[in-house]
Amino acid sequence: MSTASGASGDGRPPGERPARTAGALLLCRARPDAVGPAAPLLRERMVLAGAGAGWSLLVPEGKPWQDGAEPVDRVLTGWATALAVGAPWPVLALWWDTDRSGFVLASGFRRPVGYEWLADGTPVGEDEAMRTFAARLGLDPVLDVQALEPLTRPDPEADAPARVRGLLAVLTRAGLLLPAGLTPGEPADRLRGAARILPDAEQVDWAGWRAAVGAELDIAERGALGPWLRGPRARALAVAQLALGLPLTAWGLRHRGGGWIVAGSVLTARGALGLAYDRLRAHS
Repeated sequence: MSTASGASGDGRPPGERPARTAGALLLCRARPDAVGPAAPLLRERMVLAGAGAGWSLLVPEGKPWQDGAEPVDRVLTGWATALAVGAPWPVLALWWDTDRSGFVLASGFRRPVGYEWLADGTPVGEDEAMRTFAARLGLDPVLDVQALEPLTRPDPEADAPARVRGLLAVLTRAGLLLPAGLTPGEPADRLRGAARILPDAEQVDWAGWRAAVGAELDIAERGALGPWLRGPRARALAVAQLALGLPLTAWGLRHRGGGWIVAGSVLTARGALGLAYDRLRAHS
């Protein structure tokens, strides 16, 4: 059936594009009690919940990209980097909008690795990125990598959200299990609504740098990172964070990159407070 003259197939006037729909999820390979103290550092209202054995998810409100000031993938790259630096667990950011979908994996100080697909599912990433992704998450180098390979090949029956769902299907072998309603392709408001009603849902709010970093350091000191929070190791790590955070913040300000500004600010705050924390503990 042909459409009426002067209107698009969905009834909108010519040239009027559909409303931009974007969404994102942050998946951390750690329990919610470990992720909770670090999440406020992003200074974004989020919902925190469990996502399977040894996994947590963060559902952001999405304000940085809803006003169109910055693409969702750039924001999520900065957030994942900020969460992962200094943490003993990796962070996987899933994102999508009307044009593309993809993921970014951040782990420690290493350069983030990512992959993306166009709206129709066309792969536009590098095969090596998918293998690096599997290695950094500790996936099976044979079975899981083979299961990921089809995501890098053309498939006329798989659109971009289907590609992300295929990625998540592989990660179920590593214990990941997304709660019902948190489906790739859904807009941010629907994701928040589904996350808020989860039995273990917890609201994450910004409480200031001192409270957020202090809580994170207190928990980390009791864990595997304890030796890195006091003494020569702590001071070396704090100096490294300052050396990386200050220029990263400046770069983000210069290029109006909100996600990278957050990442740089987190690194700078961690470095400054890390030095202060080490000094305080040394005199306690």
